[in-house]
Amino acid sequence: MPDGRQVFISEGLFGVLDHGEISTETADFSNGLVAPMDRGAFILTGINTGHVRVETRVLETAPDVEADDWEEVVEVSVHAPAGDLKVESLDLGPDTGVQSLSPSGPDWYRLRVHARGRENLRDKVSMEPVEDYLLVVWQDPPADPSILRSSEYIELRLQSHIPQSE
Repeated sequence: MPDGRQVFISEGLFGVLDHGEISTETADFSNGLVAPMDRGAFILTGINTGHVRVETRVLETAPDVEADDWEEVVEVSVHAPAGDLKVESLDLGPDTGVQSLSPSGPDWYRLRVHARGRENLRDKVSMEPVEDYLLVVWQDPPADPSILRSSEYIELRLQSHIPQSE
């Protein structure tokens, strides 16, 4: 991923945030990769602290799924009431060198997160990127999350979030 930019990670997260707003209490961490909130989303990394490579693509319509080179691919709906979705380090703020991920302004968008390398140094520190992310975004009405390529980690997260019957 030579075109990917480096994003600084702290506490195993970075964001696709709308105007920098973080609604932690609304985050749905159930799939273990992307946690949509009432505005924006968190991306869960394998490393705890350090850098990851992130490439972004903004499209007009849903693309074909590019899962072959990726270990995990999850798609969620993301709300951007301010119309200002950007990749953000939770410590350093938005990546000013990357285009807005919400070019149509305030609306709902679909965010497809591709990931690889999250198991390389799980919960460790790595100042050299060992993980890659591709974020693909397009305008789309809200829909249920879709897991397009799973992993053992995602499966464990999903199983731990199954409501228990009484």
